[in-house]
Amino acid sequence: MGILRRCSRAALDAYYSFLTNDGWATASHIALSTLMALFPFLILVTALAASFLGSKELADEVARLLLETWPREVATPIASEIHSVLTTTRGDILTIGVALAVYFASSGIESLRIGLNRAYGAAETRNWVLLRIESIMYVLIGAVALLALAFLIVLGPLIFATAVKFASWLAPLEWNFTVARYAIASVALIVALLIAHKWLPAGRRHLRDILPGILATLIMWLAAGVIFGRYLAEFAYTYVTYYAGLASAMIALVFLYLTASIFVYGGELNAAFVRLRRAR
Repeated sequence: MGILRRCSRAALDAYYSFLTNDGWATASHIALSTLMALFPFLILVTALAASFLGSKELADEVARLLLETWPREVATPIASEIHSVLTTTRGDILTIGVALAVYFASSGIESLRIGLNRAYGAAETRNWVLLRIESIMYVLIGAVALLALAFLIVLGPLIFATAVKFASWLAPLEWNFTVARYAIASVALIVALLIAHKWLPAGRRHLRDILPGILATLIMWLAAGVIFGRYLAEFAYTYVTYYAGLASAMIALVFLYLTASIFVYGGELNAAFVRLRRAR
């Protein structure tokens, strides 16, 4: 009972702190910044894939990998818009257009930094130019890492098909590739959360200080995805009625707002556990 009591106290403290720190407003800023950063990021990925790998299919695979963790009801409406972006060949990686795409994509990282700084009560003292450069590096590293994962995912079935020719008993294991896709998306999400909580905000935190919020974030994201997906399955027409052609963008924005709120609350929960340990 002691552990449950501490967890409930920390959860309640985190909720009140979330309200005090304008968590809903911070989440809306993160959601809008993320939506605005999504397409510039995919433009960057397309440019990298076309310029260095000569393949736009990998960019499509990156988009599928990113949307793998989204509910189908959210991912499907926006998938066509993403596909239209990715089917445009972009070899202008060194031009001003793609440079701006990198800058706008890094704004999504900066919004996460602001949210976590407020959640952890950390005052930012680092130079803003260095922080922006750091965010740009995160964007570039993330793009390259996702392309590498996409390459492995695309190459995997080819290797498996070749192996089946020499060992037919492997054929029933083909379903494992579907499981592997979800596993890769989940691992990428966990790594991204670890990096965000560990290094984005000001100050230093030990691994034990950030694990509770990350675990709670993953659980609540899963629950929110199922609930929101079910809601859309029943009432998606509401968005079409209200927003017409903008319905897909609004659905994505509402979903991002929900996930951003959970993300900020995860930071507040970590801070609440730290305060609880200090009080003890």
